[in-house]
Amino acid sequence: MTGVQTCALPICITALLFTVAVVITACKKDEEEDEEEATIPTVSTYAASNITVTGATVGGSVISDGGAAITARGVCWSTSNNPTTVDSNTEEGTGNGHFRSNINGLTAGTFYYVRAYATNSLGTAYGNSVSFRSEFNYGSLTDVAGNVYKTLTIGTQTWMVENLKTTKYNNGDPIVNITDNDAWFYATTAAYCWLFNDQSFATSKNYGALYNFYAVEKGNLCPTGWHVPTDTEWTTLENYLADNGYNYDGTLGGGGSKIAKSLSIATGWYSSDNSYVGSIGNTDYPEYRNKSGFSALPASCRYRDGSFCQSIDYISRWWSSTKNGDYYSWYRSITHESIGVYRGTDQDMAGASVRCVKD
Repeated sequence: MTGVQTCALPICITALLFTVAVVITACKKDEEEDEEEATIPTVSTYAASNITVTGATVGGSVISDGGAAITARGVCWSTSNNPTTVDSNTEEGTGNGHFRSNINGLTAGTFYYVRAYATNSLGTAYGNSVSFRSEFNYGSLTDVAGNVYKTLTIGTQTWMVENLKTTKYNNGDPIVNITDNDAWFYATTAAYCWLFNDQSFATSKNYGALYNFYAVEKGNLCPTGWHVPTDTEWTTLENYLADNGYNYDGTLGGGGSKIAKSLSIATGWYSSDNSYVGSIGNTDYPEYRNKSGFSALPASCRYRDGSFCQSIDYISRWWSSTKNGDYYSWYRSITHESIGVYRGTDQDMAGASVRCVKD
């Protein structure tokens, strides 16, 4: 029959097999190229929130799956930086997008590092490292004026971890509020004031009141069962912290010479590039920031002439109950550049904060 092409069966089968082989080879090549182009995921970590004594909420986002399906995601945490899934971790499903994790079983007052993670067939990727300190297991104390304070056991002592702000002795007698500088200087009896004579420092800013030493030495300034610490009791606190891992650089011993950062929260303190390494105002060694839970704020002080000490973010000073001669008494202070605690004396008409310690 003219015009009709015929194909021998063996030749047709050979051609068909060749075509299939080419297609399969091409598909495999495409798959290999796809696998070569895929990478591990891209992940970010969210800051911690809802922090409690034993838990916190942390999350993250899988920004890119890297070209391969996400098979696992969550957060991992540790007391060492850059945790991995070998450490404590959560599992929050699969796929791209945002997720949140509630982490539990934390130890009170402990500094943790957290990273989000995501896994695909190429491996596991981690987000940026974020950090936080779990809440301390605080107690509570109420003074005669109805002010409520947090308390905390540190070593063998139990301290108020807020500055006293009572305007009455614990028997109900009022303490005189003196705002005038000359009147403050010439006072020979108990008096208090608010920083810069602004009561908001005792309420919304929670800095407490400043008292002259005459208010301290009367003996019933603190709530019943509590007292203004002696010079020796301040030393006991310093030695406990120094001997138990609260020095900013991890060394042991040295009394109060390296513990200022462990006594102080970050809020309010002046920070600059000139701040000493390990000092309150420096952002290095974040794991030591307020490690003790003492929560010192820069509540300033009042000089004996009635003027206030430096700027609001510079210094904090607390009375002891111990005299040093007829007209002077011992105190402790720290500044934004402090590495350690300063022990000094001032005249009794000066003004300083008060922390009470349990009897």
